Parts: sequence; structure tokens; C-alpha cells
Amino acid sequence: MDIKSAFINDFLEEEIYIEQLMGYEVNGHENKVLKLNKALYGFKQTLRTWYSRIDGYLLKNRFVKFPHEYVIYVKIKENDDTLIVYLYVDELVFTWNNPKMFRDFKQAIIKKFEMTDIGLITYYLGIKIKQEEDEIFLNQKKFTKKILKKFKMKDCAKVNTLVEYRVKISKNNKKDKLYII
Repeated sequence: MDIKSAFINDFLEEEIYIEQLMGYEVNGHENKVLKLNKALYGFKQTLRTWYSRIDGYLLKNRFVKFPHEYVIYVKIKENDDTLIVYLYVDELVFTWNNPKMFRDFKQAIIKKFEMTDIGLITYYLGIKIKQEEDEIFLNQKKFTKKILKKFKMKDCAKVNTLVEYRVKISKNNKKDKLYII
């Protein structure tokens, strides 16, 4: 989900003053400054204000913040239904094990914040994501080529990686742990 105007028209938690813009001065008051009533895109305070607002909303709705990753929120119900929300600037990425729980949350958050549903994730932070019925494939080929080009290593010798090619991960239903097959 992409949050529209996350950084625009948000209320500020502190007083901020700016100089009048050249060409937009108020006649007779050219030496005065303007007090901002709402946040403007690009100010460091704007990101802090936005994060505080979305953080408050998620915590109020019984999400728990990961202790060492402050942009990941988890909500687990008594029947182990789980919804995980990852916040990246003005985008939310979700994963869940109960479609109804996700639909309910999605409807509620859309009422609170103006959002655009951009569908299933296909590319994110340099990772290409391909989702199929029972499998998810992650690929960083484009990012890897970019890094190799940047450091003039496009033609370097290939080596085996520590991760086995086409590793499958499955869930052991008895112990709820992931195992590499």
C-alpha cells in the first residue's frame, strides 16, 4: 500500500518558522517570517511527524513493534492468526496467515489514511519478488549487476555462494519452525 500525501498536510509537533520565499513576500512585511501550520515535504520534522502518527495508529490497534526493528509491527491473535506490517517511508508491506484479518485491517487503515493499493509486491528495495501459488522467489540479479558495474567487477570470476541454489524452505507444522529442505 502506498500512503498518499504522508508528508503533506500533517500536523507539526513543534513550532517551525521559515523565511518568506523570494517573489512571494507580503508587501510591507518583507522582513517577517512565516509560521508553518502543517508539515511540508522535505523537512526532517515531517518524517518524524508522519512516523509518530502511523506508529501511534498501529500501537493503538494492538500491534507490537519488533524490539530491534522499529519499522516492523506484528499483531497476533489468540488463535495464532498473524498480521505483519513493514513500514518503509510512505509504503506499507503486509504479510498474513488469515485473509480476513488482512482485509479487516486494510479497510480500517484506508479509512484513517488515504492510500493506494499497488497490488502484490514485485520489486522492493533492490529485490525482485515473484509470487506463485505455493512459492515465493527472491532475486537480486539487477542489484548485483549494478554493484559489480560500480566497482568495475562485471567480468570477475564467478564463485559458489554459501546458500544452496534453489533452496526450499518449508514449515514444520508440529513445531512451527522453518526448515531448509
